[in-house]
Amino acid sequence: MEITSVNNEYVKECCKLQQKKYRTQTGKFLLEGYKTIKEAFDFGIKIEKIFVDKKNISDYYFVKNVIIETNESVLKKLSTTESAPSAVGIGQQIKYDKNVLKNAKKIVLLEDIKDLGNLGTIIRSSLAFKADGIILYGDSVDIYNPKCVRAAVGNLWKLPIIHINNFAELKENFSNFKRIATLPRTDNMLKNFSIKEPCIVMFGSEANGLSDELVNFATDTVKIEMTENVESLNLASSVSVILYTLFV
Repeated sequence: MEITSVNNEYVKECCKLQQKKYRTQTGKFLLEGYKTIKEAFDFGIKIEKIFVDKKNISDYYFVKNVIIETNESVLKKLSTTESAPSAVGIGQQIKYDKNVLKNAKKIVLLEDIKDLGNLGTIIRSSLAFKADGIILYGDSVDIYNPKCVRAAVGNLWKLPIIHINNFAELKENFSNFKRIATLPRTDNMLKNFSIKEPCIVMFGSEANGLSDELVNFATDTVKIEMTENVESLNLASSVSVILYTLFV
């Protein structure tokens, strides 16, 4: 199959997946570039179609049954990057039930996270430092946004990530967990802190930190000790430091 026009109706439909509304409606998402597509395929993500630049067809023989031969113009239209990747795939999202984390031992909770690059990096760190899953709480960004998919570097589907929108649902499902609030001001220093499983380590957004609701829900608090001339760390850096210290 070959499509070389940016005005092709299927191309237009696939471009809509750059928007959260259409990703939610269809349960599909965009995969940009060889590494992301290959990681997804190897993990078992269902791939509907892959638009591949004609000159790179041989790199994608592992998915030859779903290849659409195309050109740079179409790939640039489909992609959210400045330069066109060698291929853009259409994949099926993984949807997890809330119960997937009921037997977890170490969970990361992120409240109202808005930065897609940070989220992708945190997903990688959570996997690297042995978290069993991630809760996106409140009004957080979509993990299947192409920027987050790229930032996660093929790790997006390797641990369960669930969305919980309200406090009642969080309380109902995770009240039996130890709940650790990460705060800029507390007497509990990370270097002296240890966890009891099962636990949830809770991180707020860079702009607002943890809400009072979650701070009050916490059973303990912790902070990273730093030199006085540094006010705070980037959220993704803070998560990495804390997870490495507590989980590994």
